[in-house]
Amino acid sequence: DAIRTSHNMPTPELVALCDEMGFMMMIEPFDEWDIAKCKNGYHRYFDEWAERDMINMLHNYRNNPCVVMWSIGNEVPTQCSPVGYKVAKFLQDICHREDPTRPVTCGMDQVTCVLANGFAAMIDIPGLNYRTQRYQESYDQLPQNLILGSETASTVSSRGVYKFPVEDKKGAKYEDHQCSSYDVEVCPWSNIPDEDFALADDHHWTIGQFVWTGFDYLGEPSPYDTDSWPNHSSMFGIIDLASLPKDRYYLYRSVWNKEAETLHILPHWTWPGREGEVTPVFVYTNYPTAELFINGKSYGKQSKNNSSLKNRYRLMWMDTKYEPGEVKVVAYDKNRKAVAEKVVRTAGKPHHIELVSNRNELTADGKDLAYVTVKVVDKDGNLCPADNRLINFSVKGTGKYRAAANGDPTNLEQFHLPKMHAFNGMLTAILQASETAGEIVFTAKANGVKAGNIRIQTK
Repeated sequence: DAIRTSHNMPTPELVALCDEMGFMMMIEPFDEWDIAKCKNGYHRYFDEWAERDMINMLHNYRNNPCVVMWSIGNEVPTQCSPVGYKVAKFLQDICHREDPTRPVTCGMDQVTCVLANGFAAMIDIPGLNYRTQRYQESYDQLPQNLILGSETASTVSSRGVYKFPVEDKKGAKYEDHQCSSYDVEVCPWSNIPDEDFALADDHHWTIGQFVWTGFDYLGEPSPYDTDSWPNHSSMFGIIDLASLPKDRYYLYRSVWNKEAETLHILPHWTWPGREGEVTPVFVYTNYPTAELFINGKSYGKQSKNNSSLKNRYRLMWMDTKYEPGEVKVVAYDKNRKAVAEKVVRTAGKPHHIELVSNRNELTADGKDLAYVTVKVVDKDGNLCPADNRLINFSVKGTGKYRAAANGDPTNLEQFHLPKMHAFNGMLTAILQASETAGEIVFTAKANGVKAGNIRIQTK
């Protein structure tokens, strides 16, 4: 329910949307102060422009109710200067002067520095980027009695990609330049979500977290940052570059969304050639207990427990072996009553293209958009999770095709062309209404499967 801008002033449209939708915001203008982080960075202009830029930001957004705090910087090298706290105070004082109603934070990653030199003690709300192992130490030493997770997790995963054996890894790289969606792989500086969940649950003085990141973005393809072309987009996202949820989306949802039911199984269950091999099954759910069945055989119940960090938030059957067929999970509530079930089946041969739009009706204003999920499925509608065929798009009627993406961090196809390869059976296409009322007819075709069609009204 909160968005942190990184690391520059946001567009007015984004802030207006947060007002309208009820998102809280932490607005942040700088990734660099007076000491250089990069050769051509803001340090060249800091002395002349910092105060003017801060005032511009504060005056522009201080009347937006969604803004709950200001951040004066992100991982700035100045944090380790012996007099860095003076620069931080200069910026924080501007915030207090121009807007005395909101607290100020700063995203700090050099914990040893900021604890020793007074930098962290001076900030209204100390913000730690990662460094989960130092939260307690920081709380014990700082006077504010609060710690904010100003940047957290940076777990890496590629939607629909699973690596075996399933092992916690830092900086893991593979020949296909992807990361595992079992949600156990991180960068050398980062951590799995479970660590942040536990800090929030166990300590009343942790006041929230901003996950890096909500969605994948172009650039920073960690852990493939060097000599790793064609990787060109991040893998940190809870959803991918095509706005499709990764498995991790459901892990966060199971913890954060207290009202909606969450019951999600991973991995997919189409593994030709893995017959008889250990293929762990994870379940992300808001329920405390679930029972796993593979082809009708029970593999027992699992309940969330404190035996390990991951066991607190995930249900895991680590020794299951792959056999084609059906995986079913039955969830139980705290009273041990069966309340929900989910099934994943082994897919057959690719048969047709399935189209699902997030909207069935658009405003005929020349701007309104529909996001259409494109899936390659078998004759029974099961997703074909290894299908990467080229799909071509066409549009008739009162709208046009705008773009597509498939979420593959190694994919170099251009977004605006009316064609795109599927990535693990899926992609997203975007349609735009014209200024004429009527009907948009969207068609997706590919060799070897039946085409998909969808109709969207414009009014």
